[in-house]
This record gives sequence, structure tokens and C-alpha cells, in this order.
Amino acid sequence: MPHSSTTDPRAPRPVRRRHIRSASLLGLLVGLTACDGNFDMDMRRFAPGGLSTTAAAEGATTAARPKADARGVISYPGYQVAVARRGDTVAQVASRIGMAPAELGRYNGISVEARLREGEVLALPRRVAESASGVIQPNDNIDITTLAGDAIDRSSNSAAQPAAPSSGEQPTRHQVKRGETAYSIARKYGVSVRALADWNGLGASLDVREGQYLMIPVKVAAPVQTASVSTPGQGSATPTPPSATTPLPKDEKVPKKTSAPTSPKLEETRTTASTARMSLPVPGKVTSLFDAEKAGYILVSAKPGTAVKAAASGTVRLVSKDVEGEEIVVIDHGDGTQSAYSFVEGIKVKKGQKVKRGQQIASASKNQYNAIQFLVFKGTEPVDPMPYLN
Repeated sequence: MPHSSTTDPRAPRPVRRRHIRSASLLGLLVGLTACDGNFDMDMRRFAPGGLSTTAAAEGATTAARPKADARGVISYPGYQVAVARRGDTVAQVASRIGMAPAELGRYNGISVEARLREGEVLALPRRVAESASGVIQPNDNIDITTLAGDAIDRSSNSAAQPAAPSSGEQPTRHQVKRGETAYSIARKYGVSVRALADWNGLGASLDVREGQYLMIPVKVAAPVQTASVSTPGQGSATPTPPSATTPLPKDEKVPKKTSAPTSPKLEETRTTASTARMSLPVPGKVTSLFDAEKAGYILVSAKPGTAVKAAASGTVRLVSKDVEGEEIVVIDHGDGTQSAYSFVEGIKVKKGQKVKRGQQIASASKNQYNAIQFLVFKGTEPVDPMPYLN
């Protein structure tokens, strides 16, 4: 398998400050204000037409990672991996499994003195002695299937889900390519980013390295939950029928549907001395308003080639492409506030560059909406951009 020579010069250092929120957004999402790694702006989550794969990935049931032997080795028919202990370096793991540290570090694109996280997985370039229990084989009673399209009932009234079943199925092994993140890899295989992190010991930051090998969590069939059936004559009592002497309730008039409000014409009301915290990136009309449940963005009409400008002063935090190939610019404005711009091309800024409000950062691309996509984040949550613009 091809190998990247890119190394990760990690060395012992103080634990970085992390901000972790609940697993309601792609399992575990680290805020832009605290994440040193790649920020995966999944524009499909906000795309018109509902292209997000998040719900499908969260609905997939994955098995627990098999336990390693006393050395930390997990043996599959096609490959082996080593699981790090607390405080391990690459050299210590190599010594424990009987392998040259340089060989192990080079294969995983990491320094031999790099400090590993507890549970972090290293791919082995060649096989070492098998454990006493031998090579892991698939369980005959486990039905392996693709469940990305199935949703698990997560209502508050449902019973707690049982512990993840084990499986001997050999996981797919994925080598991280340039530009990939834990989020994009999890979406590619239809698993949750939390499961991907648990299987590979990625930690809260979810950082991955170019050339790193990751095990893709094995999907297993979710247990079928059957409703209990009462024996005839048992169960709840028969309700008392309504009295025939009681008049039926009067029909209630159905209120008339109100039409949706027209898009605000901000470009006609904004003054040159506007005190708004942000300005529209392009001088067009807002054609689609923010909807926290369906659309975490607004669309602003723009002809191809229209200059897209920074909504406020700040620092360029990200210049990249999403998994659909759409170019993205993210600007950090401080105080946990970021703005994001998509449906753009010809990006004129670089990551880390300081920009001023009104400075051109890109041009509008040709797309089916004849618009650009504009988002505002507070921490990790998309918020309505309109209060910032008014």
C-alpha cells in the first residue's frame, strides 16, 4: 500500500484547552475557537434539498472495537494494529511488540518519540507473532449490513440502547489523504464520527494525519425491538363510551394560511454609515432566510463573478473545499463568532490572513441558485445572520 512520508512532529506538551459540547452535532464537534486541526465545514448539512448524511451516520449501529492482547496487538486476517497505552511513545509500542521503532514510526508517518493518546491505534507494516487467541474471525451470528439509511429511535421515552455488540468482521482500513478530516471520512463510510474516534483513539480534537491508517468501525444489525402483546382479556380496561346525550363539539374553523414574509431588501435600506456588526457579502437580495432546523444559512443573490466581500474584519481561519468540491472561506471575527462563505470561486485570501470589512475575498460562482451561501457561527452553532446585518 502506498505510504506518505509526511511526519507528525508531535512531542510531549501540555494538554491543549478544549471546548467540548454534547453529541447533538455530528457526535463530538470541537469549536473553531479551540480546534488546531482541520475544521470540516460540512456544507451539505445546510444545502437546499437536504443532502446531509449526518442523520444516516448517527443511525448506523457499530460494533465495539475488539480487545487487544497483552501487548496491545489486534490481529485480523489481512493486517494487524497496535493499541497504545497511557503515556506510550511510538518507540515504547515498537519495543513491546518486537519491532524497530523507526520502521513503525515511518509506516505511520509519525516521530518515534511522539507521545500517543491512550487507545490510539498504529498500523503495523508487517505481521508480528499472533496472540494466544489467534486471528480474529467473523462471528457467524452477527449479521453485517449497511444500516446508514436506518434511524434508531432516540426519543426520551425509549429504553436505553444496549451496549454495542462485538464483531469479528475485519474492518475496512482507510489511509488518510490530504484534505480529509475525521468528519469527511466518517461520512464517506456512513458511520458516526464518535465511533470512528473510539475505534482509532483519535481523542477529543479528532485530528488525523495525512498517510495515517484508520480502521472503519464495523456496522452490525440493530436488535429488533418488538412490542409486548397482551393476552386477550388482559391489559388496559375498556374505556367508557361517550354518552349519546352529550352534544358533539362544534366544528372549529381552520385558520387561513398566511403567506411567507417577503425577503428583506437590505441593500435598499442600508446606509453608508451603517452600524450593523456585519454587512452583506454581495449587494444582492436575501432570497432564502435562516431556518435552524432545515437551513442554517441565508442565500444572497449574486451573478457569477460578483465580488464577495468580508462581512466584518477578522482573520481567515479556513480556505478549503467541502466533500462536494464547493470552495469555502471561513473568517474568525473574535468573541467566538465566525462567518462562512460558499458558492464562491477565485479565492483571493489565504489562511491566517487579516482582512477588513468590505475587502474582497472571492467571487460568486455559477450555480443553480444564482446566489452565494452565507453563514454565521457562534461557537459551533449556526445562528441567524440577520441580527448581525440589521
